[in-house]
Amino acid sequence: MRMTFADKLSELPRFTRKFWAVFGAFLGSLGFLLFQGGKLALMLFVIMLILSIYLLLGQWSGIKRTQGTRTLNNTDFGSVIEAGTSLGVKIDLSIPGFWPMPYLFVKDRLYHKSGRELTFEATVVPDWRRRADWEYRTPAMRRGHYTFGRTECVTEDIFGLFEHRGELELPQSIAVMPQTVPIREWQQFHQMMKGTNHHSSTTRAVRETTQINGVREYNYGDRLSRIHWNATAKTGTWKSKEFERESLPKTYVVLDRCMKAYDDPEELELAVSAAASLFQYGAHRGLSLGLLSSGADNVYFEPKSAQSQQHALMQHFIDVEADGTHPVWQVLKTRISRLVPGSFITLISPEAGEAMLQLLIWLKQQGMNPCHLWIAPQPTVKDAWVKQLRTRGITCYPVQTLTELPGLLGGRNP
Repeated sequence: MRMTFADKLSELPRFTRKFWAVFGAFLGSLGFLLFQGGKLALMLFVIMLILSIYLLLGQWSGIKRTQGTRTLNNTDFGSVIEAGTSLGVKIDLSIPGFWPMPYLFVKDRLYHKSGRELTFEATVVPDWRRRADWEYRTPAMRRGHYTFGRTECVTEDIFGLFEHRGELELPQSIAVMPQTVPIREWQQFHQMMKGTNHHSSTTRAVRETTQINGVREYNYGDRLSRIHWNATAKTGTWKSKEFERESLPKTYVVLDRCMKAYDDPEELELAVSAAASLFQYGAHRGLSLGLLSSGADNVYFEPKSAQSQQHALMQHFIDVEADGTHPVWQVLKTRISRLVPGSFITLISPEAGEAMLQLLIWLKQQGMNPCHLWIAPQPTVKDAWVKQLRTRGITCYPVQTLTELPGLLGGRNP
């Protein structure tokens, strides 16, 4: 198929009005020189010629071949930081070429996995070697995975007539884990341990099974049978076997992720941070904790030493959202057969009322020991709900901020 003259014209580059204005001024000066002549016409034509060459060379300014690097001041790419941390970012740019560049407008983008976008903009002046660096600081980071997008570089000529763009590909990512708070003591949990192991709580707390749970550093005094010879040979340092403890009953943390339960996104952040803090406490104490996260994908972790599955749990907490369509009581009733009777269940939810009360009572009837970690309660109903649960032998922790969680778990009256 042969192309017509109109098709060929459509393939030609389209120029802006500014281009035609400059081109018209150049033709005007040329016509003035040809038809009028004289020194004034010659001087005007030379000036227009020099300016036109300068503006034309802007197409080869080198900004499309910009090179650079992005570094973080307080962490590395691919690492995990805690929510609420502010990142310091530095971008070093190098622009090849020789065309005079008065300034450089730089835009950097940071994308959250949910689709949220953070945009950072600045104007920098390159040095005589056409190099520039730009430092900026992000606001307090929210929980989730982030990916840096393309870095956009824009410059103009000294008259501001023509704009030249370039993009820099620096694909890097970073993960932000939920904010946690150190918990020194969980009073109800330890009281339950004493009630379960009343005859020899301290002795049985250190009794171990023959089930190997992992490898730990060698402690002076470990028996020869505890040494893990394969790990010792691979690492070159003494390693000992870590066994499961049999004395502590199973403990489950249930995270309610029902969409209708959360009126404010900050409530979900508080719930996830509270759950992460509990597992951090379990990791430090060597407790066997399990997780049931009820949402669009019901995630279940068997009760194990929190330290052995801490990484998998934190990866889940980084991306978890309130995307569940079924209430938490419905999810629990389908999973109750997998829970060991006599277990300690901590239900983290902003819900309160008759449905939650019936769920907690039903858990007690199933032989469980439930407690309610109540997220962001209303001050007008907080005391009434706490008393209502206490009359039925159920503990409630009304948590309004993450900082008050250690005090509530440690026995301070809410």
